[in-house]
Amino acid sequence: MRTNPGRFLSDLHELRQFGAAGVGKGVVRPAYSEADIAARVWLAQRFKEAGLTPHYDPMGTLFGLADGPSILLGSHSDSQPEGGWLDGALGVVAALEIARASKNAGGPAVSVVSFQDEEGRFGVTTGSTVWSGQLALEDADKLTDRDGMTLAEARSAMQPLLGAFVDPSRFTGFLEMHIEQGPWLDEAGESVGVVTDIVGIRDMRITYVGEQNHAGTTPMHLRRDAFQALGTFNAEINERFRNVVTPQTVWTIGHVKLYPDAHSIVPGKATFSMQWRDGDSARLGRMEEIIREVAEAVARERGLTVSFGQMLGLEPVRMDASLRAALEASAEEHADGAWRSMPSGALHDATNVSKHMPVAMLFVPSINGISHAFEEDTDEADLIKGLEVLAGAVARLG
Repeated sequence: MRTNPGRFLSDLHELRQFGAAGVGKGVVRPAYSEADIAARVWLAQRFKEAGLTPHYDPMGTLFGLADGPSILLGSHSDSQPEGGWLDGALGVVAALEIARASKNAGGPAVSVVSFQDEEGRFGVTTGSTVWSGQLALEDADKLTDRDGMTLAEARSAMQPLLGAFVDPSRFTGFLEMHIEQGPWLDEAGESVGVVTDIVGIRDMRITYVGEQNHAGTTPMHLRRDAFQALGTFNAEINERFRNVVTPQTVWTIGHVKLYPDAHSIVPGKATFSMQWRDGDSARLGRMEEIIREVAEAVARERGLTVSFGQMLGLEPVRMDASLRAALEASAEEHADGAWRSMPSGALHDATNVSKHMPVAMLFVPSINGISHAFEEDTDEADLIKGLEVLAGAVARLG
């Protein structure tokens, strides 16, 4: 199976033009935005030219379907509000190139997918969560982004393109190539990482409601300040987690919205995101218990009320042994001495796809460990090396 590295890189750079922004190779291509939809239309044409049948499911996930049973490769093409050119897009374009190469070589049938809203504008890996059957479409439609738009409203922009769900049983397995989004491969000077498992994740919004009041005349001891409650929660949660978590456990308050969000008003309401990740489901559950306990205790102490939004999340997933073995054998051939087995601390669509078929993942380095930023980048030699390893694995599986 011979891939065409020049064509592969050219497609990557062309896809980057949809939503190109900021410094370097930055991309702004959130799910359902004009740039995201335009990118999917472009990809659909590329799929068609490669002899695949383009198909959008009701969420806007785009498949390039081979005839009959096939192995599925891909990732996602939407971006963070400020993202880079490779996160997700790399896996989709690599899959397209391998589908072409395998077809030309008379190799195994390869289908391609770009899942919608992997980056979670409306949840957590929303498109593949719905496709895998873990969230009903009618329930997903009620999810809102941070500006209050519902998913139903957002996906209506794609309505003329949308079709039925694709039956997962037509695929024999799923391989996802992705940038590492961490520093380990780059620091070690290694070209490839074969993923052993993907961490689990929990994500929910927490809201404190206190009393809105004048910032100049309300004494500190009489304030029911929602943001002060958030600050206390943040400090206390770190202390309470100390004897529960491991060095690999992470948690983040990533989005805060204050009401009425004015300089001279004591905020009466604070809504914030709380996300935590770990490879152990029991630990994730214990962390949830602590989060709720601390949030409620802070509310009582400060005379506020607290409420919790919908819990979103996915369980930890181990990679399939046979698919992983094919990647490892290919890595040994194409990146001898410059690869490792490693866990994924980031969440990926492969987690959801594992509900229906065997899955495995391949990483390439992120320069300085940077991702979810305009500065995200990978040396093109490493991109090509990853493509070679993925192609070698597909050939072995065929």
